[in-house]
Amino acid sequence: VVLLLSLLGLAAAGKLLVVPVDGSHWLSMREVVDILVQRGHEVVAVAPEVSLRIKPSKNFVMKMYSVPYTLEDLKKEFQAFFHFSFEQGSFLERFVKAYQGIKRITNFGVSSCGHLLQNKELIRYLEESKFDAVLTDPVLLCGAILAKHLSLPAVYFLRGMPCGLDFDATQCPRPPSYVPRGFTQLTDHMSFLQRVKNLLHDIPDIFLCDFAFQPYSKLASEFLQQDVTVQDLLRQASVWLLRSEFVLEYPRPLMPNTIPIGGVNCAHKELSQ
Repeated sequence: VVLLLSLLGLAAAGKLLVVPVDGSHWLSMREVVDILVQRGHEVVAVAPEVSLRIKPSKNFVMKMYSVPYTLEDLKKEFQAFFHFSFEQGSFLERFVKAYQGIKRITNFGVSSCGHLLQNKELIRYLEESKFDAVLTDPVLLCGAILAKHLSLPAVYFLRGMPCGLDFDATQCPRPPSYVPRGFTQLTDHMSFLQRVKNLLHDIPDIFLCDFAFQPYSKLASEFLQQDVTVQDLLRQASVWLLRSEFVLEYPRPLMPNTIPIGGVNCAHKELSQ
């Protein structure tokens, strides 16, 4: 009995591979990672040597890899992208600027992911470490590629994904008749013309997400040596931890493996079980 109880104690803790996304994405995820470490889980985080917010910590192991850009390059592009978000202008002007900004930011993410996947020593370490699961933010798909390569359950920690990719991956309904699209300033009570506007708002998103995410599909196909689509990478998620707070947002459907954990990035709020 003592032996069995001791084995149960060992089974309570797991080994987690964390593949974070830089910026505010990491600031939110770090709260969860720190608590997982406090509960006895072993955490290994993988990140580029050049980043804005991701820094080594005494609480968990950090494995870093080199990238072909500098911190100054990264800061410049992020500042330009955020500046655009507050600019005014016509829809066409904002669309062109969004296209250009997302393309530049995407290049950084794809370049970083490519150098990670080409780092044979680091990939060998990950293969031999026998993790139990991968925790990652799917807004950049490098963690999803690693989860598929390592055949590990994937836990996605996210605020949301552009173009409703998370809805498509979970086959969650998103009817334009009452689920307002981002940046439309519409509510869940729309007139007929507003519903038409809401529906048309999805059209430019198709083009934006195509060039923003398709490079990851090519990267994954080359690395995994099989045809892999973006939706293949997203659909493998075992659990989606959604950082949404419906007090501040309009109601929307949720699938059974999607768990809202709004407010988790507030240090004063205690995480649920």
